[in-house]
Amino acid sequence: MRIVIINGPNLNLLGIREPGIYGHTSFQAYFQDIQSQFPNVELDYYQNNIEGEIINILHLEGFKAQGIILNAGGYTHTSVAIADAVAAIPAPVIEVHISNVYAREEYRHKSFIAAHAMGTISGLGLDGYTLALVHLMSKSN
Repeated sequence: MRIVIINGPNLNLLGIREPGIYGHTSFQAYFQDIQSQFPNVELDYYQNNIEGEIINILHLEGFKAQGIILNAGGYTHTSVAIADAVAAIPAPVIEVHISNVYAREEYRHKSFIAAHAMGTISGLGLDGYTLALVHLMSKSN
């Protein structure tokens, strides 16, 4: 099984960016940890700060992977184009947010992606990615 994780803008700064909200662990350290926890899953990871590049990755991987875990960051609340890309691909997508977006600014309460995603996980820190991975694995059996 092949699962792709796609992170959007500013998530390359995990571990140093607003640690009170996002924690002290870099995504690279977390990714290495889940690779060792799930050795039978082929995991790939992309991070990009550019909306069009995220769309390109969705187009590339959405026809090959068995699942996608997407944290579009701030584009969640602004990008109809990313939502359209999610709708256009056959791979199931789980939307993940490290922070509880519903406990934050009101503009973060709207996701353009959620209507096209299999589900959304919000506010569980990096564990949200693990939960999304476990769910995708359970659906492939």
